[in-house]
Amino acid sequence: MRLAALVLGLSLVGCAAPGDDAPTTVPTRPGKADSSDFTVSGARGWYLAGDGLTADDRLALTITGPDRPVDLWMDDHYVGRARGAFDVDLAGVAIGAHDVLLAEVGATVAFAEVEFQRSAPLYVVVSNDWDDPDNADPMLERQERLHARHPALKITHFVGPYTFTDPNVTPARAQRLVDWVTDMRDTHGDEIGLHVHPRCSFVEAAGLTCRTARSFAYANGDPTGYTVYLGSYTQPELETMFAKADELFVAHGLGKPTSFRAGGWTAELHVMKALEAAGHVADSSGCNWAKLEEWEHHAGASLFQWNAEHWAPIDATSQPYYPQTTDLLADAAPHMDILEVPDNGALVDYVSGDEMIGMFRENFPRGAALAHSTMYSIGYHPPNFSEAYFARIDQALTEIDRHLAVDGRGPVVYARMSDFPKAWAK
Repeated sequence: MRLAALVLGLSLVGCAAPGDDAPTTVPTRPGKADSSDFTVSGARGWYLAGDGLTADDRLALTITGPDRPVDLWMDDHYVGRARGAFDVDLAGVAIGAHDVLLAEVGATVAFAEVEFQRSAPLYVVVSNDWDDPDNADPMLERQERLHARHPALKITHFVGPYTFTDPNVTPARAQRLVDWVTDMRDTHGDEIGLHVHPRCSFVEAAGLTCRTARSFAYANGDPTGYTVYLGSYTQPELETMFAKADELFVAHGLGKPTSFRAGGWTAELHVMKALEAAGHVADSSGCNWAKLEEWEHHAGASLFQWNAEHWAPIDATSQPYYPQTTDLLADAAPHMDILEVPDNGALVDYVSGDEMIGMFRENFPRGAALAHSTMYSIGYHPPNFSEAYFARIDQALTEIDRHLAVDGRGPVVYARMSDFPKAWAK
């Protein structure tokens, strides 16, 4: 059913508003056989309701033809009169399908009909986790190819600080990675966030003693620290780690990170409090754990079971929320000052292209207008970003690109992780 416009909320910029001479009869819709000296351009199929991050509140139409006044109706309500162009403020227009008619003054048949959807945005965030100190050049090239094939794409790069502390990464190689990721930021508008597995080289560089247990992958611990649960460290120790990461990032020209994902998604309440103290505004450790079934029966591993317990409510349609100060899973007062942005689509290691598309459609049911701002998150690990994994995420992004707001074909907006607090205000 078409939702009626809130006509009192409409305004015309540079056009005549309804007055005493406003027509009282709605013109009939044009038929295929009807012809006119006027043509209309500028209309798009979708317009987004503003939410603090995105706004698309102008219906701008150009009328080409005779220099005669034209009347505009929306949802059978008269809006106003203009010559040559209409600029309609949609801020008060309801979510849903709408219909615009344009007719010459006094005409009983409209010369043009414009249909559009008014929707809240569907934000798609694509992120990657720097699990290893180095990412090989072929993996970098594939990410460049993602940008080339999907020009609207923005990526949140969760960079690992151990790139700058691992003795096997030469200064020249570290600089190559810095140059690459800052070019992605400066060229494509990508974000540089923080990803931490507590690898010993980084933990010790922060002046702390490295823990080798408890590991989420190995029953007898991990001498490298890589697979140790991040929550094994105390809040003061984590604050020291995050301060060291800030120092390394700033020293290498990456800027201070304000978004985060824990290695293995192993964030706990005290981890979140340490992030909050470090000035992070968004975390994406909340995990759609059901997609990690590859780990469920892995000998000696506890990653699947841990995430199933600690992120129990998180699934494909979970949305951003501000956790309670005493319960990481509760969206209740008193709230923390950091937004949890669930990794609801998981990473490409664990899901096929078809699965990613299926979860995208769960967040965009029936392809209909959305009543509230919605988020969908997918990603990958650069160290193992193979051609097979590239094909998976490329397939998903190709479908997502069919619904881009910038093209007027849907509500999709690619966004960076740290921008989400603008759309989900506390």
